[in-house]
Amino acid sequence: MNALAGGGTFATLPALIALGLPANIANATSNVALLPGAATSAWAFRRELGPVAGISVLVLAALTFVFGLVGSILLVVTPSETFDVIIPWLLLFAFVVMALGKGAADWLHRRVTIGRPTLLSAQAMLGVYGGYFGGGVGLITTALYGLLANIQPRELFAIRTAMLAVANLAAALVFIGFAMVWWWACVPMLAGSIAGGWLGAKLGKRLSARAVRWWTLAVTGATTAVFFVRAYG
Repeated sequence: MNALAGGGTFATLPALIALGLPANIANATSNVALLPGAATSAWAFRRELGPVAGISVLVLAALTFVFGLVGSILLVVTPSETFDVIIPWLLLFAFVVMALGKGAADWLHRRVTIGRPTLLSAQAMLGVYGGYFGGGVGLITTALYGLLANIQPRELFAIRTAMLAVANLAAALVFIGFAMVWWWACVPMLAGSIAGGWLGAKLGKRLSARAVRWWTLAVTGATTAVFFVRAYG
C-alpha cells in the first residue's frame, strides 16, 4: 500500500492494536516496522526522483526530516487515551484529502498559481504529520502535490516514497530513543514491509492511477469507519 499510494498504516495500526498494544505504542511500532518498506520502495523508484515545482529533492528531504522529528516528539508527549480519540479524525482527514484532492487541484489551478513558499510550508506540515501519526501521509502527499504543483499521482511514486522514508526515519530515531517500540510485534512486520515495499514498487509501475486511487480510498474509508466506532461507538 505504501509503495502504491501510501496508507500502509491503515493496515498495520489496527493489527497492532488488536494484538493489545496501546494506541501510541502501536503507532510508534508501526512507524518503525514500515521504515524498511518505505526505504526499499524509495530505492526502487530512485531513477525517477526529480525536483518538485523547481525545489530540489534534498531541500524537501531536509525539511521533512526536521519537522518529522518535531511531529514524533509531539507523539511522545501525547497520552495514549488522548491519542485514541485523535486517531479517527486523523484518518478522516487523510480520507477527505485523498477523495477531494484531484477535483480541488483542478479547480485551484484554473484560478491561481501556487508559489514555492506555499509548497515548502506544506512540506513542513507533512513532516510534522508524518512524524506524529504517518497514517495516510502518502495519500495526503499525493493530494497536496497535485494541488500545489499540478503533478499527476503516477508521477509522484518516487518523490512520495522518498519523503515517506525520510519522515519514517526521523520518527523512528525518536521512538526508539524513547523506548516506544515493542520489538516482538515490530520484527515480523519489518520482514513483511521489506518484501511488500519491493513488490509494491514493481506492481506500481504496471497499475493504472485509477485502480490505485479506488483501492486506497476503499481501504482508507473502511479503516476510518472502524476507528470512529472504536473511539465513539
